[in-house]
Amino acid sequence: MIDLNATVEGLQGYGLLAAQLEALLADERDFIANAAQFSAFLYSQVEDLNWAGFYLNRNEQLLLGPFQGQVACVRIPFGRGVCGAAAASRETQRVEDVHAFPGHIACDSASNSELVIPLVKDGRLIGVLDLDSPKLARFSEVDQAGLEGLAGIFLRLTDC
Repeated sequence: MIDLNATVEGLQGYGLLAAQLEALLADERDFIANAAQFSAFLYSQVEDLNWAGFYLNRNEQLLLGPFQGQVACVRIPFGRGVCGAAAASRETQRVEDVHAFPGHIACDSASNSELVIPLVKDGRLIGVLDLDSPKLARFSEVDQAGLEGLAGIFLRLTDC
C-alpha cells in the first residue's frame, strides 16, 4: 500500500529542490559549469548519497564527467553495469541492491543502491546522471520521479 502522506511530502520536497535548482542554473548555460553545480547541489541536498555525478556519452562509451564523491571509474562501456544499462536502454535504472545487479561495476564498495537517469536532449543521449547510496533500497519511485524532474530542469537550462 502506498503511503500517500509520504508521497506528497516527498514530491513537495522535490518541488522545493526544483525551485532551488532553477535559481542556481538560471544565469549560466555552459554544460561543464552546470553539471558541476548540479552534482554539488544533489550531493549536498539529497540525503544518503555517497556519489552524485555525470558520465558523458563519448562514442558509445561513458566517460567520467563532473561529480561529487570518491574517485570513480573513468570509462564504462554501454551495456555494462548500471550506468551502461541506462545508456544502452535510455531508461532509468533504479537498483535496490547493486551487488545483485548482473555485471555491476564496483567503483566504490560502499555503494549499495543506485539510480541512473539517462540524459536525452533532442533525441541524442548526452550521458547519464548517476546517484549512489550506501543504503540499500535508498531510492523510491518518488525519488525517481523527483530526480528525473531535476534532470529535466538541468537539460532545459543547459547547452548540450
